[in-house]
Amino acid sequence: MIGALSETRLVGVADPITNTHLSMRRAWQPLCRSGEVSTSPRSFRLLAQQWVVWRGSDGDIKVFRDRCPHRLAPLSLGTCEGDGVRCGYHGWRFDGEGICLEIPALGDDGVIPSRARLRAPASIAERHGMVFIAIENPLTGPPSLNAANNPTFQVGELPVVTSRASAALLADNFLDVAHFPFVHAATFGADEGRVVPQFDVVRDGFGFSATYEHDFANREDPGVATGERPLIQRRRLTYRYNVPFHLELEIEFLDAGGSNVIGFFLAPEDDETVRIYSTLWRNDLGGSEERMAEAVAFEMEVIAEDLRIQSRYERLEMPLDLTSELHTRADKTTLQFRRILAEFVEKAEAEAGRAGEI
Repeated sequence: MIGALSETRLVGVADPITNTHLSMRRAWQPLCRSGEVSTSPRSFRLLAQQWVVWRGSDGDIKVFRDRCPHRLAPLSLGTCEGDGVRCGYHGWRFDGEGICLEIPALGDDGVIPSRARLRAPASIAERHGMVFIAIENPLTGPPSLNAANNPTFQVGELPVVTSRASAALLADNFLDVAHFPFVHAATFGADEGRVVPQFDVVRDGFGFSATYEHDFANREDPGVATGERPLIQRRRLTYRYNVPFHLELEIEFLDAGGSNVIGFFLAPEDDETVRIYSTLWRNDLGGSEERMAEAVAFEMEVIAEDLRIQSRYERLEMPLDLTSELHTRADKTTLQFRRILAEFVEKAEAEAGRAGEI
């Protein structure tokens, strides 16, 4: 069991966080987008396991391990029937709760074994256009994002990106503002100052928020071209983090008006691969689909710049022992991220110990 925490060292935290660390089974993980789910079964990989997902006739999301208990064949190769699914190998039919209703080879009088049922995650949640699951009983509530429930915001979904990467290091990168002038010099970084301003981090359970304001070149603002507003304007950035890898950046344009909210959700497929789901919520584009398409394309360029470095790490893991790396005043958000993740691992391992899982 992990020991006590301190400001300078996470005592006893020896193992770094990898994509499939056992503690991640007690966290909410993004499985897919709602738009990727239909009445046909589809398979997604998460934490080194395949999961089959479909939408039942009742409209609810169904998620189970993607294997039939008979010969472990992928259920995603079968077909949906009502709320349930029929295996494409031997025709075993399961209802929306994962209970086997029919084994064709046994005939109408056959006795169905009690173990003939599918394995479901502990919890499922569908919100802000995403499907989340917790494989074991989650230690927190599912992530929420206020902008997603606001009808004044226009939605732009980025294409799903799959890359060799560490989910923890990608989350760390999202929260890090010191890399902007260097990694993103070809997109927005050339206009960013190198000195990170002072800001406060406000802890909230297994999450936090951090807000600061600064001047920037608002090249998207149509009012700049007309002379209505100057190029250099003021904006407020609010970062929000929830364990393990759910991130949000709200950018408020204080001179031009409106907001740009970036949601960033990381799905660890295995220890080498991560799927990146990112969505924009904007109320400053006047409903223009063309401007939203441009914004999505721009964010894809930003992700590509980040992955140029993130995909090249030799070790796809993040140490939780704070003495393993050097930290400065500019690392306030990423340092808090490590502390929260370490506390979550500690609690997850304690819960697993009580349950006799370790």
